[in-house]
Amino acid sequence: MTDSRVGIVIATRDRCTSLARTLRHLIALPEPPPVLVADNASTDGTRAMLARDFPQVRVLALPCNRGALARNHGVRALGTPYVAFSDDDSWWAPGALDRAVGHFEAHPRLGLLSARTLVGPGDAPDPLDDVLAGSPLGPATDLPGTQVLGFLACAAVVRRDAYLDAGGYHQVLFFGGEETLLAYDLAARGWGVAHCPDVVAHHHPAPAARTGRPATVRRNEVLTAWLRRPLPHALARTRELAGAARHDVAARRALRETLVRLPSALRERRPLPPHVERAARLLDPVDGATP
Repeated sequence: MTDSRVGIVIATRDRCTSLARTLRHLIALPEPPPVLVADNASTDGTRAMLARDFPQVRVLALPCNRGALARNHGVRALGTPYVAFSDDDSWWAPGALDRAVGHFEAHPRLGLLSARTLVGPGDAPDPLDDVLAGSPLGPATDLPGTQVLGFLACAAVVRRDAYLDAGGYHQVLFFGGEETLLAYDLAARGWGVAHCPDVVAHHHPAPAARTGRPATVRRNEVLTAWLRRPLPHALARTRELAGAARHDVAARRALRETLVRLPSALRERRPLPPHVERAARLLDPVDGATP
């Protein structure tokens, strides 16, 4: 059993009803893990709901919205050797965390495990699962599953030491498509990132699209290039975005936000080691395709 070897961190903001559903699933697991909710300054009664209905859940009440960095605060506060992430609309299948712990303890280089994700009441496979399972990086003898440089944040388990060694999620990105940069940074520090389909998470996103997310994801794709990839690659991605901005409202917003954050990205630029850059090139989109 997992005992206290793995805990769960949830970053949330103003999603009280969805969070309550997630917590009911998590506390009903046969291997009940400690759960920490990092609340990004919610104003919808989230903290009162947690105190009233889930007194066994630890709450980290952040004074402002820290985006994905709330997970960093949660990992530091939780302290278990392994940390599973849920969003306020996702949870782990029974037995999944035990299997994840088994993989970590059998593979000391494993830094992050990407789970298989089942979406909605019908448990439809997330399309990203096939992409990750078919990664051209292939297997490694000292890792379970397939090597990847991407994952879903709501379906990932990390080795706490590896996560902190890599710096966790990056402040320049804030939120939206932030996973690739963390995968890069783990690999650059020598940690393995692997997709393990025997570990299962459930994701029940709201049917309505999140306002502004396409622009945020495009912004962060370009910023990730400036933070870690060669200059010609970063310039090419920026030119692509600028070209799309001529006729696409989301691209225009992404370009504006990229330019605002670009000085910070340049100050924190740290190109990938050659072997990780070679792996990243294998995964780059071709002819403008979506990554």
